[in-house]
Amino acid sequence: MIYPYLLIIHSHVRWVVLVVILISISLSLLGFLRRRSFGKIDDLFRILVISLSHLQLVIGFTLYFYSPIVRSFFANKAESILVPEARFFGSTHISLMIASVILLTLGSAIAKRKTENQEKFKSLLFWFITSLLLIFIAIPWPFSPFVERPYFRGF
Repeated sequence: MIYPYLLIIHSHVRWVVLVVILISISLSLLGFLRRRSFGKIDDLFRILVISLSHLQLVIGFTLYFYSPIVRSFFANKAESILVPEARFFGSTHISLMIASVILLTLGSAIAKRKTENQEKFKSLLFWFITSLLLIFIAIPWPFSPFVERPYFRGF
């Protein structure tokens, strides 16, 4: 079955997504503070953030529909809602991640349409930081109060 492999890939790709978002935020902050032009590298990272976050979302959707935890959640919602792990993966995680990808996509589209460099940087900063906060809440960190998972899943 492909489910365990997708779970490992999803676990590892999150780090790539987080790093690319953080780089894009850093570039936008430096661009905004130094009042520089919005260049090719800024646009490249804007596109990478959107592409990789959408890829991660597609992998996540696939996992969602094959997940035994999510299947159990929907098979018996009344009881499953009381189980933190089932509730987290059945509703919280996917809802926050969809919202975060929507915010990333909106921010990217808004920034792309801005004509002033400072406005592009400011838009990316606002939307990407807001999205990143949702992502940090929705990731099942080893220290999470909602549900714990390792930093990296092994093969």
